Amino acid sequence: GLDRGSKGQISTFSSFISSVNQKKEAAENRSSPTHLVFPNIKNVRDLPPICLDVRQKQRVSIDALPSEVKAPVLPESVLPNKSKTMKDFQEDIEKVKSSGDWKAVHDFYLATFDSFPELNAAFKKDATASFNTIEDSGINAKFVNAVYDALLNTPPDIQKTVLKGIINSLLQEWKGPRTKDDLRAYFILLQNPQFNNTSTYVIYAHLLRQIATLVEADHHFLVHWFKKLSQKRFKQLVERLLQFISLRLFPAKPEEFPPITKCSWWIPSASKVLALLNTANSLVHPPLIPYTDFYNSTLDHIDLMEEYHTWQSFGNSHRFSFCQYPFVISIAAKKIIIQRDSEQQMISIARQSLVDKVSRRQRPDMNMLFLNMKVRRTHLVSDSLDELTRKRADLKKKLKVTFVGEAGLDMGGLTKEWFLLLIRQIFHPDYGMFTYHKDSNCHWFSSFKCDNYSEFRLVGIYA
Repeated sequence: GLDRGSKGQISTFSSFISSVNQKKEAAENRSSPTHLVFPNIKNVRDLPPICLDVRQKQRVSIDALPSEVKAPVLPESVLPNKSKTMKDFQEDIEKVKSSGDWKAVHDFYLATFDSFPELNAAFKKDATASFNTIEDSGINAKFVNAVYDALLNTPPDIQKTVLKGIINSLLQEWKGPRTKDDLRAYFILLQNPQFNNTSTYVIYAHLLRQIATLVEADHHFLVHWFKKLSQKRFKQLVERLLQFISLRLFPAKPEEFPPITKCSWWIPSASKVLALLNTANSLVHPPLIPYTDFYNSTLDHIDLMEEYHTWQSFGNSHRFSFCQYPFVISIAAKKIIIQRDSEQQMISIARQSLVDKVSRRQRPDMNMLFLNMKVRRTHLVSDSLDELTRKRADLKKKLKVTFVGEAGLDMGGLTKEWFLLLIRQIFHPDYGMFTYHKDSNCHWFSSFKCDNYSEFRLVGIYA
């Protein structure tokens, strides 16, 4: 029979396939928990590649579609009869504790995860109802949670049976348009906690790819179903995807994964699904999780400027860049990108000014490499505005400040002093540009200073 066995991690995917093939040769009875027939799953890595047009969008955050936009409603397939209710399943789990016999539980998992129709038959609230609405997935969420919570405490053979069934389902359901029952199956499978284990990442990647390549109207349904999840389950989905991306970028055991050249679609697919979750989170007020929970700190350790230049250079082409998904990039990483880009623009513009000067056979002047600000201390804001207006072409050059009537060479100190004096003046209550709110410890625009927006523009440029 199926013994409880150790509760160690599932073996790697390659060893899983080896054990599958061994069991296949000895299998005689598919319904017996001690003799499992595993189909040939060597084609698990041969699913069709992700469509190029999915990765060609420069901005892939999924905006909510108007309510009248609907995916074509295809006739749903006839679902098998429901094998067990949630109460039946929980009773079977309780019986295992006393008898140690996992056969009934094994048979349930074997039947439920065998195909998309079986998933719907098991978890759909009403097998006869269509549930073609964005507001209700028609899934018994409590039953799904109970089945997945129990799964990780089952013997390894049952867990492998579930993974085998998912592989079969993904291979069977690849061709043809998607019905709402298909979307429900994807919605259920995505919540499988087994995908926390790196040994299941090959299967997980193919699931993500199929979801990523769905049409926009189908994504619209999934987004609204995602927002109905509990905070706990929603956060688990996000964390699982972020971990998947991180471990694909920096695998602890590279031998567990296919070569990066053969699975370059893994990260784009995961990022697309993560974008669906981010959109779902933004549709809920307050959000299910803070927006900072979507940040992937692993990205702080990649070449951010290469990602940025790829995004700038290729735009709508098939080249993937994390800059297409700004919600996963932390504030610290964005700051680095902005600073380095600003520095590069300063150098580029200064170089161009020098080239223009030389091409006109004029003598180069070092001052042409800087944005030179000459201001009076007594007219700090007005002089700064005047200089800004006259020297717009030099705004991206390095700043150099000179105070009129004062001797001094700006090596950085005068610029810092100018910033300090300017900030003090424009935020002073008597100046009237901003109002300080004690409750939030923040400054906000004053309702009495609306006659001259150029001063606000000055703050924005130099902030």
